[in-house]
Amino acid sequence: MADFPTTARVVIIGGGVVGTSTLYHLAKAGWKDCVLVEKNELTAGSTWHAAGNVPNFAGSWAVMNMQRYSAAMYRTLGEDVDYPMNYHVTGAIRLAHTKERMQEFEKVASMGRYQGLQMDICTPAELKEHNPFMETHSLAGGLWDPLDGDIDPAQLTQALAKGAREAGGRIERFCPVTGVDRDGDEWIVKTEKGEIRCEFVVNCAGYYAQRVGEMFKPFGGRTVPMVTMSHQYFLTEPIAELEAWTKEKGHKMPMIRDVDVSYYLRQDKYGLNLGPYERNCQAAWVKPDDPMPEDFSFQLYPDDLERLEFYIEDAMERVPALGTAGVGRNINGPIPYAPDGLPMIGPMPGVKNAFEGHSFTFGIAQGGGAGKVLSEWIMHGETELDMWAVDPRRYTDYTDHDHCLAKALETYGHEYAMHFPHHAWPAGRNKKLSPVHDKIIAAGGQMGAYNGWERANWFAKDGDDTSEEATQTWDRNGPWSIRIKEEVEAVRDGVGVLDLPGFSRFNLSGEGAAEWLRGRISGALPKVGRMNLAYFPDSRGRILTEMSVMRHGDDSFTLITAALAQWHDFELLKKNLPDGLSLTDHTTEYSTLIVTGPKTRELFEALDTQADLGASWLSTQPAKVAGTDCALARVSFAGELGWEIHAANAEIPALYDAVTGAGAKPFGMFALNSMRIEKGYRAWKGDLSTDYSLIEAGLDRFIKFDKPQDFPGKAALQAEKQAGSKKRFVTMTVDAGDQDAPYMSTVWHQGEVVGETTSGDWGYRINKSVALGTIRADLAVAGTEVEINIFGKMCKATVQPDQPLWDPENERIRA
Repeated sequence: MADFPTTARVVIIGGGVVGTSTLYHLAKAGWKDCVLVEKNELTAGSTWHAAGNVPNFAGSWAVMNMQRYSAAMYRTLGEDVDYPMNYHVTGAIRLAHTKERMQEFEKVASMGRYQGLQMDICTPAELKEHNPFMETHSLAGGLWDPLDGDIDPAQLTQALAKGAREAGGRIERFCPVTGVDRDGDEWIVKTEKGEIRCEFVVNCAGYYAQRVGEMFKPFGGRTVPMVTMSHQYFLTEPIAELEAWTKEKGHKMPMIRDVDVSYYLRQDKYGLNLGPYERNCQAAWVKPDDPMPEDFSFQLYPDDLERLEFYIEDAMERVPALGTAGVGRNINGPIPYAPDGLPMIGPMPGVKNAFEGHSFTFGIAQGGGAGKVLSEWIMHGETELDMWAVDPRRYTDYTDHDHCLAKALETYGHEYAMHFPHHAWPAGRNKKLSPVHDKIIAAGGQMGAYNGWERANWFAKDGDDTSEEATQTWDRNGPWSIRIKEEVEAVRDGVGVLDLPGFSRFNLSGEGAAEWLRGRISGALPKVGRMNLAYFPDSRGRILTEMSVMRHGDDSFTLITAALAQWHDFELLKKNLPDGLSLTDHTTEYSTLIVTGPKTRELFEALDTQADLGASWLSTQPAKVAGTDCALARVSFAGELGWEIHAANAEIPALYDAVTGAGAKPFGMFALNSMRIEKGYRAWKGDLSTDYSLIEAGLDRFIKFDKPQDFPGKAALQAEKQAGSKKRFVTMTVDAGDQDAPYMSTVWHQGEVVGETTSGDWGYRINKSVALGTIRADLAVAGTEVEINIFGKMCKATVQPDQPLWDPENERIRA
């Protein structure tokens, strides 16, 4: 075709709301040479949707920000692009049947207010005032969101497309992509109309994203971790009572989400739309004899209303008007699910200049913000806000088909579930096991998954309640609490051992490796035979990641980072790696034991350890423990005298048997978290994220402004240092009740929000509740009294001096 574009800067594959939103944002930012290719007409999310909800609520801070942006964008989009849109801001109520759900709502309302969104906690009577069609039996209360609503997805997509075209973007309809190729630094996107050469390519193919993802496997890609679920909802015939009320009031009935029963109910014209997320859900196209069709556009699955019977009956009791009209239409269509139910937005793992924006279960609600985020990734290589919760690199090699299917069924069936701090979701587990996994289980280990690796969270004893039901509480205390206390006391008074498989572990070497590394980190490198912490800033001086750097020679290093950061951090290093340097991933070849406590040296001596046990803090050395080869690193995240034992997987069982046989008590991740918070040690993507600069995070001592290397963000950090930061990282002790401050609890002072918590826990060594977080810089002074909103209860908190709460002079770790 003569007018077919053969070159572009960006090619977006997929014409749903996320694809068109991405094109719109790129074009509006001046990137006009961008093309969207779509195999059919432009569609919104799944083609079968009658309309999409626009909720402001999400459990993730990143997703909540994205949805907030979407809602604000949609309110003016029709006028901005001169395209008519049916966007109804109806408001919505979320129903709570339990105290625990009301506590969650209190936290969400507080988070919303921090973002400028007014969400109100309601009594059952107040809920009925918002929606007179509902009954209030069995309710503890609810949450009112005045900005929730619904929008016509076809109109939304066409409005975005119109705005994108007018700003210079191009859309090619009826243009299926058949493959991709590389030519030097260019992508070649192959379509039925011809080839397009481009710099960047984006997979926005909706529930076809896995099929498109296979095209990138020859270039470093992986099978996209997703499953297509069957989502079913039905529309009633018109309801006379609802029609009369709507005409009288001039607006629709507020939406109802019964998040405990698991359905939404909203008005559609003069009828009702009931959409459950049923526990007895079904996945589609997951068996060899039921492959995904080449084209399922504008098609539906057969009706299966029996699956919804329980939810229909419950909803009819809640809103009796639902039972007064017949079923007008049933819709049963595909909806993509990632294992955790959140979308994938960001760099395509392992593939240069390729991005992803797919697996949206709430694509309409998130589409506007997703397009903004994707365009930022493409144009700048980083985003305004930290988006790790939706980054595709949060999944690594454990997400095989069995895992994805098990998690999709679990997540869909618990779409509105609460994520309690001591609860571990059971599906899709045991994908990556420690060399001593069976020993951990035999000792009572209650496991959690960390980048697919099974680690003990705590150790139960005979008679302890280890049921899943026992963990479904926001409270600190439960069967685990006495065991965590015992584990912490064992580390405090004697010696403990934590089996820690899955540390992300990279080797970097080659002439010039040290100099190159100095140019990537904000601080200095350790001397040979030693280790230190290194921080990698982005262009604005914000925290991309933290790594432990072990130096074996002038240009030979091992870099160790969080389990979850494996693909993220490897790509961070690989992206700018010069020719001649070697970077290799050894995460699956080695494991780690943390051996720590005041009697650790005595334990190692008793095991005839061949090493210098007098070597100072942050030293590293090859060693033999009980005759077994390993490496010892003198460091302890627990804040006690201790070493990390690093060894090949085959050596770990003998080492574990040796240290436990010599008296080390096994402890778990919950105990470690308590102890690291007492020390003020930061955790990745909680306390350490791109929402904070290194200075805001209190990491000034890891910034070496006088070094000659112009590391990323150096100028931004210098400017911040000169002008002063608006907020600072603090440790606070909290007069908490039964719960400790969860992530992103709001911090208040004199009636206004002045900051947020980044993590919190009970400190068993200091016998106090502790919260880490950032607050307004002028308040970050020891002794300042603030309040933290913990599930709706305002708890007094006191800012502490800038030093650890436990062993403030670090005498124990340096003993």
